[in-house]
Amino acid sequence: MAILDELVSQIENPALRERIAAEVDKLAKQKKFGLVFEEHLPECTPLWDIPVKKGAKVALKAGQVSDFYTVIKIESDKALCLNKDKSETAEFNVDELVCIAEFGEPIYPYLKPLDTVCNAPDSDLWHTLIEADNYHALQLLEYLYTGKVDCIYIDPPYNTRAKDWKYNNDYVDPNDSYRHSKWLAMMKKRLILAKKLMNPLDSVLIVTIDEKEYLHLGCLLEDLFEEAKIQMISSVINPAGAGKKEFARTDEYIFFVRLGAAAVVPESREVENVPVIWDTLRRSSLANARGKHGKGACGPNQFYPIYVNDSTGRIERIGDPIPEGVDRNSVPNIDGCTAVFPVRPDGTEMNWGIKPDEAEARLQAGYLRAGAKRPNEPQKYVISYLTGGIIADIAAGIAVTDGKNEDGTVIAYYPTGKDKMPTTNWNKTTHDAQRYGTNILSSFIGNRFQYPKSLYAVRDALNCFVKEKPNALIIDFFAGSGTTLHAVNLLNAEDNGHRRCILVTNNEVSADEEKSLVEAGYTRGDDKWNELGIARYVTWPRTVCSILGKDINGNPIDGDYGVIEDDYCVDTEDTVVSKRTGNPVSKKIYVRQKVQRLPKLSAFKKSDGFMTNAAFFKLGFLDKNAVAIGRQFKEMLPTLWMKAGAHGPCPSIEESIPNMLILPENQMAILNDENYFGEFADRLAGHPEIEVVYLVTDYEAGFVAMTQALENKTTYQLYRDYLDNFRINAGRNSR
Repeated sequence: MAILDELVSQIENPALRERIAAEVDKLAKQKKFGLVFEEHLPECTPLWDIPVKKGAKVALKAGQVSDFYTVIKIESDKALCLNKDKSETAEFNVDELVCIAEFGEPIYPYLKPLDTVCNAPDSDLWHTLIEADNYHALQLLEYLYTGKVDCIYIDPPYNTRAKDWKYNNDYVDPNDSYRHSKWLAMMKKRLILAKKLMNPLDSVLIVTIDEKEYLHLGCLLEDLFEEAKIQMISSVINPAGAGKKEFARTDEYIFFVRLGAAAVVPESREVENVPVIWDTLRRSSLANARGKHGKGACGPNQFYPIYVNDSTGRIERIGDPIPEGVDRNSVPNIDGCTAVFPVRPDGTEMNWGIKPDEAEARLQAGYLRAGAKRPNEPQKYVISYLTGGIIADIAAGIAVTDGKNEDGTVIAYYPTGKDKMPTTNWNKTTHDAQRYGTNILSSFIGNRFQYPKSLYAVRDALNCFVKEKPNALIIDFFAGSGTTLHAVNLLNAEDNGHRRCILVTNNEVSADEEKSLVEAGYTRGDDKWNELGIARYVTWPRTVCSILGKDINGNPIDGDYGVIEDDYCVDTEDTVVSKRTGNPVSKKIYVRQKVQRLPKLSAFKKSDGFMTNAAFFKLGFLDKNAVAIGRQFKEMLPTLWMKAGAHGPCPSIEESIPNMLILPENQMAILNDENYFGEFADRLAGHPEIEVVYLVTDYEAGFVAMTQALENKTTYQLYRDYLDNFRINAGRNSR
């Protein structure tokens, strides 16, 4: 690129130079490093709510949605159709067809209520599950929550098996040479929309993946989130391992993509009186060897003797720095002391981690000490010190001192334990997907879903970022069995939080169920087919059962949430015995494991359920002309409820459209007839809890005037705001 820039600068014609420079700049932005894939593979989606009519794009219900036609005419129950290549016509029964949309075409989504579960009638916290293709659901969520989402957690299909995931309603064959391109194209479209939902000042995207696609996904994330801080961790989910004739896979990977000020929240140890950690003073990296001058190397004054009294083990004195090239054995001796230098066992001379004056200050404060003598090593004593962070904790009273040791060093500890940062390798008992994923899910809904996440693995991932955000908005648009919402309810139960979760999943059936349904004569969209889809057969039942604390048969669920003390029993004074395996475990290991256990969870019985509520919707599609003249207000109401924050139960109305709706429980109000604005404003004045107001008007000037009259209210112009959003964003979001 530097050569191209130089050549462009030599163009004499300024207009031509500017134009070519602009085109070169475009090419530079399009260039991919480490990630090249076909982006022209189109996706289509069926629109089950749209009636088949002349001019519509349609596909066979029993076929592939990418093999679409255009309806030329309809006579009786027959439709004459032209294929997408415009080369052949065909005639089909109308009931064999479904309307489709190609990604990039304007769609006008709405939410059709399917069900609710209410276990906290006095709470205005309502979670939502949306049955939909997640691309179109994300388009709707963009209209609702652009820049407002605190956390997105997704577990996308891993693209590993023939029946692992679908592209255009067809399972992707593992031998398909375009399978990676299809997967990446699918992910890119959705991640572009997901990024728009995230709060740019403070939010996180969490994506789980395995070894088949983690390299591709990592490159894609770096390409789309170039301003973000990205880390990947390894998480053990199957301690027993899986795989034949290869390394048994025990873990998967989790990408954390942090925007703005988003930071990992420390995890707290549940151990009192934790001693402070003394760090080794000798630098370890060869970049900090004596005489090194590269980037990050120590200064020339950090090679000096530390004199240790051979009788008492105390540090008696800090010597002066030795210039480069001077033999360390030439330093003066002190009677009864050994001059200790930072030297590796192989004889390599290193540097100390601090300068002599700082070492002297820490020595006087009791923050520098000598360890055991090692007469056969080049460095005769291990020298340790307290780091600046621990010293700051002592000064702030977070860590306390309790006298001094015989060598003059402080006795310091953390009286209530010390927070520590989660590591990049998670190996926790509670993340076992079998015990804490499959077994927990089966206890609620039976064996309806394979390979759910561990409830606690998802909880811990979320907790790294929303622990201190009790009102966080969390979205999962690859919801699967619904573990994310279950985990959010668990977090809220722990700290009385008000975090809200939105799940999105399609209603696909399993491969075996699809085969059986087709053999029985059913097609997609049939009631029997829908009953066995994942949204209605797995995700929603789990949501209902976990909130109510009952299984699908109405029986209370046994057991508590979390790993509790009763997993072990005392055997002897020095050991405990695992009730699960019968194996003895040393007290030291037991205490260490106890540190990792889930806090306060043994008090939560599964049968108690959760004090919260949830609503279940299906994403449908509206006729934009009917929306424009207000004929589909009833269908629009759940969308307006969600945009206002989903407070209280989702409202509904009868067929007639009222002049206005004042909904204090939902913290929103709607004016359908601007001729009633005066009365509307008077009634709003008595409800300061109402924050969001929708004004139906075709006139921009009228909307502005009403907005100005409604001080301190967030206003939206219907239906222009809604229609413009999906018309303008359609093509842009498809790229």
